[in-house]
Amino acid sequence: MSLRLYSYFRSSAAFRVRIALHYKGLPFEYLGVNLLKGEQRSTAYTRLNPQGLVPALEIDNGLLLNQSSAILEWLEETYPEPALLPRDSWQRAKVRSWCNLIACEVHPLNNLRVQQYLSRELQISDEQKQAWISHWMAEGFQALEQEVSAAPFCLGENLSLADLYLIPQIFNALRFKVDMNPYPKLMAIFHHCQALPAFAQAWPDQQPDAI
Repeated sequence: MSLRLYSYFRSSAAFRVRIALHYKGLPFEYLGVNLLKGEQRSTAYTRLNPQGLVPALEIDNGLLLNQSSAILEWLEETYPEPALLPRDSWQRAKVRSWCNLIACEVHPLNNLRVQQYLSRELQISDEQKQAWISHWMAEGFQALEQEVSAAPFCLGENLSLADLYLIPQIFNALRFKVDMNPYPKLMAIFHHCQALPAFAQAWPDQQPDAI
C-alpha cells in the first residue's frame, strides 16, 4: 500500500501524523502544502480535500482521509504494531482524553487560521495575540502536568498517541515563547521524545518544505 501525506512542515497536526508514520516504519511520499501562501485554499487542493486543511493522507486506491485524529486511528487499526494505544481499556481511554484535550481544547485556539483572523479581522495587536496564545496553552498544559506520568512518556514507560499530540504542541509553545517552566513533567517528556528517531525524522526543520 502506498501512502501520500499532504503536509506543512510547521503544522502540529501534520507533525503528529509524521511521527506515527516513522514510528510504524511506513514509507510515504511527502507533498508540501504551503499554508502561508494559501495553497490549502487552491482549487486543485480543495477538489482533492474539500476541508482545505492539512494533514491529509492519500492511499494507493485513491481514498483520502483528513483530520489527524482519524488518520492516526486508521494507522493504528491498519498497522497495529508497534502499538500507539495500550491494550488496557482504561489506559486507552486516558490516552484519548489527553489527545482530545490537546486537539480540541488547545491546538485549535492557536493555529494559523485563528491567528490570522485575530490579526486581520479583529485587528488585535501582536501583544494581545501573544496573550491569547499563552492563556489557552497554559490552561491545557496545567491540566496535563497534573495528569500525565513522569518521563519518559505521558503513560509512563510506554509511548502512546498522547506523546504524538503533546510534543508538537510544546514545539508550538516554544515557538510562541510560552513560559514552560511551570511544567517540568511535560518538558521532561518533550526532551526525551525529541531524541527518538521517529520524532527526530518528523521534526519540522527536517521536512522537504522547511523554510
